[in-house]
Amino acid sequence: MTQTCQTRRMRLLLEPTSRVNDPVAPGVSEITLQSVFESEETALLHYAFSLVGRRAVAEEIVQEVFLQLHKNWDDVDCPKAWLIRSVRNRAFKHLRDHKREVLNDGDNHSPPSVDEEESPEASLVHLEAIGAVRQFMEELDEPDRELVKLKYFEDLKYREISTQTGLNIGNVGYRLHHILKELAARLRKLGFDEKS
Repeated sequence: MTQTCQTRRMRLLLEPTSRVNDPVAPGVSEITLQSVFESEETALLHYAFSLVGRRAVAEEIVQEVFLQLHKNWDDVDCPKAWLIRSVRNRAFKHLRDHKREVLNDGDNHSPPSVDEEESPEASLVHLEAIGAVRQFMEELDEPDRELVKLKYFEDLKYREISTQTGLNIGNVGYRLHHILKELAARLRKLGFDEKS
């Protein structure tokens, strides 16, 4: 009797597994390009903007990536991961191709620069750190974002910031200190250090 059980087990192990014809389980809606677009477009725009720093360029990158997804829809197993990777690759390609371009679109910040002597890995880490800082800036409340812009983009002194915002000088310094402390903590959590 033991030998018949073993023989049956061997036959079961050697039989090919039957294929499932319908990849979509009952009750689960099928993933469509439109549903992926509606759910992922905004996040991808934020991600692209955090990398390139220009809204028009970010929109163009995301549009190009969705067009490529449309062309390759049947070959893509995980659309969300494919989209994120494609946006990242196109953003970095754009930055490489336009690293000498000077931005002056009203944002008063320069594009992420890549030192020509850096290794590709160091350049990538540097660009990712810049993207993380930009993402952090977007998440700040408007008053805190304004303080950072006045201090670090317009290079104003605390007294001048105090005059513009109505905060006293001590509050300006206190807020900026805590904003920078939070930024440093977030960057450390993401694995960035002072060299990034």
